[in-house]
Amino acid sequence: MKFTLLTHFKEFGKRSNTGRLVLDLLGSDAEQLRWDRMNPPAGLLEEIETGGVALLYPGASDGDLTGINRFILIDGTWHEARKIYQRSPYLQKVRRIGITPTEMSRYNLRKNQKEACLCTAECVIEILRGIGDETLADRLEEGFLAFISQSGAKQLRR
Repeated sequence: MKFTLLTHFKEFGKRSNTGRLVLDLLGSDAEQLRWDRMNPPAGLLEEIETGGVALLYPGASDGDLTGINRFILIDGTWHEARKIYQRSPYLQKVRRIGITPTEMSRYNLRKNQKEACLCTAECVIEILRGIGDETLADRLEEGFLAFISQSGAKQLRR
């Protein structure tokens, strides 16, 4: 299972970005690609053409995770994610999947978060649970909770 974080350029410098946790924990099973409207990642386009790729994105979608060997997650604010999706025709052709979160988001490091929407790390945790990898999901959740803990939030505000 491979995770591709298609990341908005503004996210690379944000200390509140949870995509870093995913990359750190999953190692070679995760990659981060900078989204570029004019130059989509060639390797990703090739993988999309061969199949087995799904985009995690809200809305009407398929909740069946079978046959997927790569998940694409748009890594940015929800406002940025909408723009990326709308401006990337190749993403609109990818099989979309949705998840039903087991609980509300616990992400607390940014203001104006959308209710019932999860941050990047929480999405990966839900996918890992959905494919039955409880051990890795638990490890990522532990790292995520430490990341958003009160002491972590204070450190981010400095």
